[in-house]
Amino acid sequence: MEESPLRYDVWIEDALRTVIRNALALVARDGLPGDHHFYVTFRMEDPGVVVPPYLHAQHPDEMTIVIQHQFDNLHVDQDAFEITLYFKGKAERLRVPFRAITAFSDPSVNFGLQLKMVTSEEDEPVEDDGHHPEQAPSQDASNNDDGGGAVDEEKMGEVIALDTFRKK
Repeated sequence: MEESPLRYDVWIEDALRTVIRNALALVARDGLPGDHHFYVTFRMEDPGVVVPPYLHAQHPDEMTIVIQHQFDNLHVDQDAFEITLYFKGKAERLRVPFRAITAFSDPSVNFGLQLKMVTSEEDEPVEDDGHHPEQAPSQDASNNDDGGGAVDEEKMGEVIALDTFRKK
């Protein structure tokens, strides 16, 4: 079967990442409104991911961060976001390229996205194996003040898997 130049799968992924970028940019500009908070899961080995070595050792494959109570200096550009989060009371600067993000949710409004990894504009998407050991963040990966970390099952948004809409 010949590859179509109409790469809908890549375009959809780009559009979904734009949703994430827009949400983070709004928060960087105006702060978190109301009860909104975000869970952002990303691949640690993606080029451009910058985290302290001890966090990389604790979460070698994938990590979920919570953007809620304790964060500073959120900066969003076209390709990535940078944020200062607190881990065990210590401020740490993280950089996460949007291409590294595998899941994003805002449980306050039951919104969630699950993304494939697209390695470049020209490449095929890398299939997600569905295994997300960090889906419910541990306290170490959380910046919550309230001792939270795990997501309340009733508040977790529906995750949209793009495979549902793709031809096999």
